[in-house]
Amino acid sequence: MISSLRGMNDILSEEYERFTYFLSLATKVAQRYGFHFIETPILEETALFKRSVGESSDIVGKEMYQFIDKGENDVCLRPEGTAGVVRAFIQKKLDRAGGIHRFFYHGPMFRYERPQKGRLRQFHQFGVESFGVESVHEDVSMIMMVSDILKELGIGYRLKLNSLGCKECMPPYRQNLIDFVTIHEEHICEDCRRRVGTNPIRVLDCKEQKCQNIYADAPKLINNLCTGCGSEFSKLQTLLAQSGISYEIDTHLVRGLDYYSKTAFEFVSDNIGSQSAIAGGGRYDRLVEFLDGRPTPAVGFAMGIERLMELIVMPQNGRDGYYMGAMDENTVDLVVRMAHQKRGSDKVVLDYKPKNLKNHLKAADKVNTRFCCVIGENELQNGTIWVKDLEHKTEKTLSHEEFYALAGEPL
Repeated sequence: MISSLRGMNDILSEEYERFTYFLSLATKVAQRYGFHFIETPILEETALFKRSVGESSDIVGKEMYQFIDKGENDVCLRPEGTAGVVRAFIQKKLDRAGGIHRFFYHGPMFRYERPQKGRLRQFHQFGVESFGVESVHEDVSMIMMVSDILKELGIGYRLKLNSLGCKECMPPYRQNLIDFVTIHEEHICEDCRRRVGTNPIRVLDCKEQKCQNIYADAPKLINNLCTGCGSEFSKLQTLLAQSGISYEIDTHLVRGLDYYSKTAFEFVSDNIGSQSAIAGGGRYDRLVEFLDGRPTPAVGFAMGIERLMELIVMPQNGRDGYYMGAMDENTVDLVVRMAHQKRGSDKVVLDYKPKNLKNHLKAADKVNTRFCCVIGENELQNGTIWVKDLEHKTEKTLSHEEFYALAGEPL
């Protein structure tokens, strides 16, 4: 038997309902904030992610599905969404047009990592990106949007904040961190030793407990922010407090990608085990310039949909639609024609196999339809259809015209 590749799952009916419920709700929230949908290709040039995500990141170094295509192009399946949106922003010359541009997207991403609960090799993200707004108020707006989505989904969370500084305050802090880590180099893991020479701040994100014990005494970036970054970070906290959004400062929150600066945030849940992050984002004012666009302030976030699936509280749906069936072979063709016409306005579940009334009622109940509609020999001769309202426990024989006019009201 051929099975799906490891870490790549099928989405069946019940999961699909949760999946589409999330997308519908998240889309409505993003649209309420004035964002518009953007679709970018699943396949991109590898160089896009090496330049944006950073060659020192685990995503580029270990996790990308990368290959040479038939045209000798070095390509990969997208491991995240922001870089593709920025590439489209520049390619469509929106960086030159000026103004404010706000997008949301959703779709599959691919990373070759060890599959675990809520973390797959093919996974789905919902993301939001805003270009052209330098104000910290836009950072707060991003956080508010995630908070609104999670609240409407019935998902509790903790919000973690940090500031990653800017090109003024990061270089001296970077050197201070390198000096600290170098002192402890023989006691840290191999990955951390590698990161010291590529992207030192990433050592703070190490998952090894022995490293975290050492970094507890490492210099803190928020204690080394320049005046501008310090003022913005204080303003961010004030605005969140005024909006009733609780948060905690996490000085080791650095995000997994190289293009972030200033605000970094992460929403975590205590209900999904050790991999507790359910959404994260921040500001990346230099990324457009890194990818050869005009300097453009930008901020955004992404949510891993699979990680939210088991946390989503689905609304209780009542019975919906019509079940139609035939009592004998002579009435099957008529039931099919009537179902087709009724589908012009309503959901209809059709059973082609003739059954007795008791079995039709069981079948209608199983698919949770509101009405069970059956035609037998008597109904065929009289030009009628027998209908039972399974929600209100009422039944009635209707003419075909009355049946087509039935719009969900009680019998």
